[in-house]
Amino acid sequence: MRELLDYQADQIERVCLNHRLPVRVAGGTVTPRLVQFRLCPGPGVKLSRLESLAEDLALALGAPSCRLQRQADALALEVPRDDTLGTVRLLSLTRGLNSLPPFTATLGLERQGKPLLLRLSSPEVAHVLIAGTTGSGKTELARAMIISLVLSTPPERLRLLLVDPKGRAFRAFDPLPHLVCPAIAEVAAAQARLEGLVAEMERRDRLGVSEPRLVVFLDELADLLLVGGKALEAALARLVARGRECGVHVVGCTQRPSAGVLGGLVRANFPCRLVGKVASVEDGRIAAGVGGTSAERLAGRGDFLLVVRGEVRRFQAGYASAADVRQVVAELAEGRRQVAGTALPNRAKAKTTAVSPPLPGFLRLIK
Repeated sequence: MRELLDYQADQIERVCLNHRLPVRVAGGTVTPRLVQFRLCPGPGVKLSRLESLAEDLALALGAPSCRLQRQADALALEVPRDDTLGTVRLLSLTRGLNSLPPFTATLGLERQGKPLLLRLSSPEVAHVLIAGTTGSGKTELARAMIISLVLSTPPERLRLLLVDPKGRAFRAFDPLPHLVCPAIAEVAAAQARLEGLVAEMERRDRLGVSEPRLVVFLDELADLLLVGGKALEAALARLVARGRECGVHVVGCTQRPSAGVLGGLVRANFPCRLVGKVASVEDGRIAAGVGGTSAERLAGRGDFLLVVRGEVRRFQAGYASAADVRQVVAELAEGRRQVAGTALPNRAKAKTTAVSPPLPGFLRLIK
């Protein structure tokens, strides 16, 4: 391993020198998914010049891609390792943590190998947009979030509404006691449920209640908006604009994060972005809400960026196999309990439910 790292460091310096850019490799960090080389550019070397060498550096290192990131006093060149080394088993990771707080999703491991957790009830999170091309791992990340949420929070405090237009992403979760109804595949049914959820949000707003929290997972969000039209977009826009205070959260997945598909009101109200490999620089900018993330150079297969308040963290998403999903669903369905007053009809006629005040939220790395 040491010989390989030394060779790669020499290759980095050689490629830069061939383009008359003096750069020294001054150490680095090895993580489960990537190697991060610390670069010290010589006087007058601009970041833009180094970024233009990304393809040449990837070719010299035998990597599918590489990505440059600015640090305090240096630059970091991130090079993906063999993907067989990067699998993060979600169940092992989640169950290895002591008693997760309610409403907490385990995302995976950040690049220093620390578990990365996301609490939906935090004002900094509230609603989450997951974006990435086919093969980026966005649907797998959404499934990992569902599993960790139901493991951290009982159905008395958390209900889920799953919208799955292709009928493949979320169907395995149907037996979960947390579900409002089986996963929805038809766009018309999804629109009716979202409109019912708007009515439920308004009811909660009048009563000042926020539990049980309701989390809506929408796979293929762009396709839903294209087929559902203005009515569906209007319902979604109201949910993301006002839902957090009433305990309603939206997690949307899309492989087409274009401005023409996702309206400005929808995009503006997703403060938390999980961005996988995208097709272009422009797609990366729209998906992340900020520029300069180099999301188009991510490795795919669960290689993601967490973007909150303009801060970017790279992480490897947790992976749950089909067997893992069946195991968790079977365990929780076995102990299914009836939860009164939380089922949502299409136009929300749910009864008032007494709830406790919402707990303070947070977004953090487990140390």
